[in-house]
Amino acid sequence: MIVQFGILFAFVTLGELVVWLTGWPVPSSIIGMILLTTSLKAGVIKLNRVERLSDFLTHNLGFFFVPAGVGLMNCLGIISEQWLPIIAASVVSTVVIIAVTGWTHRLVRKSLTRKKQQNTHLQKI
Repeated sequence: MIVQFGILFAFVTLGELVVWLTGWPVPSSIIGMILLTTSLKAGVIKLNRVERLSDFLTHNLGFFFVPAGVGLMNCLGIISEQWLPIIAASVVSTVVIIAVTGWTHRLVRKSLTRKKQQNTHLQKI
């Protein structure tokens, strides 16, 4: 389990290094997890090296939202004053995310279909 913690923290640290070197405005943990995912897909890191800890963290994910919930409770005065912009931003961003996801899905499906048709055409020749 300690080795698994070490692997996950190494990738988070690597993400922090990437942000520090590049100045990208992306959370280092996100970059670290993208690097971990890439390493898992490429076979550099085997899934069994991080699976047990990852399962534990995923099953206890709700626990990690407790500090954010307490922080929200401390800001109820601000939230009550600004509820309309918060709701509007939430609705607009949700619609935009759904639309972009749909368009991306359609584009990928169309691209895969076109590629499959080209492969079929090439096999006939």
